[in-house]
Amino acid sequence: MFRDMRRKNQQMSEKEAIKVLSNSSYGVLGLIGDGGYPYTVPLNYIFCDGKVYFHCASEGHKIDSVKNDDRASFCVVEKDDVVPSMLATDFCSVILFGRVGFVSGDDEKRRVLLQFVEKFAPEFSEYGYAEIEKLLDRVCILEFCIEHISGKTALKSVQEANRKTGTI
Repeated sequence: MFRDMRRKNQQMSEKEAIKVLSNSSYGVLGLIGDGGYPYTVPLNYIFCDGKVYFHCASEGHKIDSVKNDDRASFCVVEKDDVVPSMLATDFCSVILFGRVGFVSGDDEKRRVLLQFVEKFAPEFSEYGYAEIEKLLDRVCILEFCIEHISGKTALKSVQEANRKTGTI
């Protein structure tokens, strides 16, 4: 169902792709929007328990899109360095394919939101916990269930890694 990567020498292992996903802070969620047009939106996220979570308002284009069609993709770019002398870009990115659903239940929403606080504002945890309780009934949590993961690095990155390990 999902295509194989054309340039296999640039493909990351699933473990490497998950490391990128775990260490990055935002990506772009791609949904099927109004009239069948692609709808993409940059979002902060957390990755835990093998899933990606987003928090957002409980209404809007994103919510309508998920309700109409739960299929989605999510792209994270860890590195994007233009190398003019090579007429190339040294990059590292991960693309996920899967389905998006809604997290229900205050305990589950609270659990996910606490992880957002821990990831993005650990030094403000007391304030973050208070905000969670204040806004819990108004926030929507989206859960991205991964069906396929694909990571890719630029050839320069692969060559540098091979030089370091002596596998040229």
